[in-house]
Formats: sequence, C-alpha cells, structure tokens
Amino acid sequence: MGVSKGFFAKELGATKLTTQVFNAGPAAIEALLSGSLDASYVGPNPAINAYVKSRGDAVRIVAGATSGGAFLVVNTDIAGPADLRGKQIASPQLGGTQDVALRTWLAAQGLGTDTSGGGDVSVVPQENAQTLERFREGKLAGAWVPEPWASRLVLEGGGKVLVDERDLWPNKQYTTTVLLVRRDYLQQHPDRVEALLRGHVEATKWLQANAEDAKTHVNAAIERLTGKPIGKPVMDRAFPTLTFTTDPQMASLEKSAADAEKLGLLKLGGVNLAQLHDPALLHKLAP
Repeated sequence: MGVSKGFFAKELGATKLTTQVFNAGPAAIEALLSGSLDASYVGPNPAINAYVKSRGDAVRIVAGATSGGAFLVVNTDIAGPADLRGKQIASPQLGGTQDVALRTWLAAQGLGTDTSGGGDVSVVPQENAQTLERFREGKLAGAWVPEPWASRLVLEGGGKVLVDERDLWPNKQYTTTVLLVRRDYLQQHPDRVEALLRGHVEATKWLQANAEDAKTHVNAAIERLTGKPIGKPVMDRAFPTLTFTTDPQMASLEKSAADAEKLGLLKLGGVNLAQLHDPALLHKLAP
C-alpha cells in the first residue's frame, strides 16, 4: 500500500525506492544478510532467525505491520483435536511462524510431532498452493496457514476453522508481519529509514481508515505481482481477520521464539532478543 498509494515515494523524496518480491521470508533474509536488500516486510520467525544467525548484529525491527490472520482449517469431519491423531496437517514452512504455532498448539493438546513428519500428527511443510490442492483432493486433514489461504481452504476447499490463532493470544493480538532493516543501514542512513517509516505509518493509517478501498488496492497489487487477483469472496472473508498496526507485538514474537526453541526448531544460543526491536524512530514519529 505504501508503494501503490505513493506514501513511500512522497516521504523518501529524492531517495530512489527499488522494490523486490520474494516467495518466502528466508529468501528476503538472505538478501538482507548479504547486503543486497536494506529493508523488508517479513514474518516474525524469519526476523528472529536473521537476528540469531548474526548473533544479534545484522537486523533490527523498526515497526510492526500486521497482526492476526492465521488459522487451523480442517475437514468438516474433524470435531476436535483428538480427531487429528494419525492425520496429516500442512504448514507453510518448517520452523516458520505458522509451523511453530501449529506444533506448539498440538503439543498443548497432547499430540506430538517431529520434523520428519512422524509423531501423533504428521506435520507436512509445503507451499500454500500445494496445500490447497491436496486439501481439495482429501489428502490433508487440515492446515495452519495465513490469509488469504485460510479463507481459500474454507471457501474453495470446503473446510472449517478449528483454531483462530487470535484466540490463543492476550487481547487477540500477535504479530504476523514486521518491518525489518539492516542494522548498518539504519546506523548509516537514519534519515532514510525515518522517511520509510513515515510512509509506513501513513500507509497503516490509510488501511485502518479505508477498509473497502484497501481491499481493492491490495487486490490490484496482487494481480500486478501474480497475474491473477484474489476472488472477491475470499478477499471479503480474509481482510477483516487482519489488524494493520505499527506495533510489532514483541511479546508475541518473543514467545514464538521460545516455542520454536522448545520444539528444537531454533537455537537462541544465549542471544538476547531484547535488542532486536529498535523503537527509537517510530517513537520519534508518534504524535
């Protein structure tokens, strides 16, 4: 929205903005760590992984972007957690945000998993498009996925929501996307990062105030990037499940990191997450 509505261009002025699309968070993180990318919108777990991989040196979260919008969608014959035993459930990526949430929730229900697809419930990390196809074919009992894929599983796959992840967090708030920047770029060009943040804040305010128009603009951007828009019923169902916010909800990010470590999917190695969030510039912009 910051690009399509011109908020970034207005605030950056003479600084040229070049955008790039990545299929998944890890690819964006590699670009950040290699120095070929200065800032990126990513999920919380890729942000954590980059921070831990660099021993707390390479990246900083300067703002949040979205909260909510992830669900466990299952076949209609699944009445509760016990019915998942012996079944196959998909997640977008091993060790990713939804994968950690799924495995943690299953463990809380007394259902074990492992990284090779074994355990009481077989968790299969795969691309979301493949998940929708396999769910339609009856080859999956369900999937823990973000929007718009959750709504597509319901509307196009005939599934139902078993878990709305918002219900698992205090005040129904948990981070799903953050704005991450290279630490050295932040130190060398704080004025440019501040301008980027001003555009981000304006885009967030516009999204909050213009839900119907926002759906149209977002779908148009998706069509430009992918060649195909999201169907209106899916967009109408998915959009309200997201909260657009500049708050990175760091408490939820830190819990997700602790959950990933408990599952054996992350090794913090003594790295303190306290410095991952740098709120100084965002606080400077606060009214």
